[in-house]
Amino acid sequence: MKAYRLKKTGKARVLKIEDITEPIPKKNELKIKVITIGINYAEVLSRKGQYSWAPKKPYVIGMECFGEVVELGDGASKYKVGDKVIVGQQYGSYAEFVCAPEHLCFPGFEQFTAEENAAYLVNFMTAWVALKKLCRVEADERVLIQAAAGGVGTAAVQIASALKCKVYGTASKDEKLGLIKKLGGIPVNYMTNDFYEVIVNDGGKVDCVLETVGGEVFKKSMKLLDSFGRLVVIGFASMNLKIWNPITWVKTYIDAPKVNMMNMAIESKGVFASHIGYLTENEDLTAAIWDELYAFTIDNNLKPVVGKVFEFSDLPDSHTFMESRDSVGKIVVKV
Repeated sequence: MKAYRLKKTGKARVLKIEDITEPIPKKNELKIKVITIGINYAEVLSRKGQYSWAPKKPYVIGMECFGEVVELGDGASKYKVGDKVIVGQQYGSYAEFVCAPEHLCFPGFEQFTAEENAAYLVNFMTAWVALKKLCRVEADERVLIQAAAGGVGTAAVQIASALKCKVYGTASKDEKLGLIKKLGGIPVNYMTNDFYEVIVNDGGKVDCVLETVGGEVFKKSMKLLDSFGRLVVIGFASMNLKIWNPITWVKTYIDAPKVNMMNMAIESKGVFASHIGYLTENEDLTAAIWDELYAFTIDNNLKPVVGKVFEFSDLPDSHTFMESRDSVGKIVVKV
């Protein structure tokens, strides 16, 4: 089969397609013929050697895909050959076939396209865990979503809006701002305005922030939290670590999100952090989160935003496009 194995770190051109042996499903695994792949920023960081959850090289990169079950490993019984499933795991998706533990395979949405199914799992589960499981967002609360036009951001805006919150979303370009408004949020252009001033002048501080950037954005987001406010960190997009450049080590440390516990006590604020990859080690917890999210998605008619679709042979270009910061929603690759 054809696949992209990460053998060394570097720019997008280190991703090269090659022929490798098809995987064989182990006990309690499914073998899936991949139809579409969801591209995640974590994979860009993995390619650069900046992602701590990445396995040892060489490995087939890719955390997320949608496809058709073609073989069952011993003990696998939840699905049958021919079923369409969404897969989310540590690696393996940048390929024509992938094997995955059955508990990390989820039923595809019949009302979604193949591209939308590939765009759903990582982004919506990340947003759901952040907003509902950690921040415990409730109706009528004021919520700020940083980088709201991206994959996780568009999912979070939809979820918070469906929860009947007043939702602010930051972005920098007209297309992105228009998308945030279309999804039910109040767009804030952080390039032309101070997002802190805009939001405070529109009714005061906020109850919850979904933070993905770090640096000054994190500090200002903390300042924006009202009493009993909660902030959850799910990413660090401002990180520009280069292993060979010690100067970037210092900047990365300085910009990394940090909190002062005494100030938090005085102001009665809370800070959380989440990485859903580690949660998937707990099968019961993963199933419970999926069941809640699946029902909420159906009940509220939510749907992932697919921004741009690439062909499998052009997969490295999807990384370049994601790094350009021009993308909206989810980038998807067709196999």
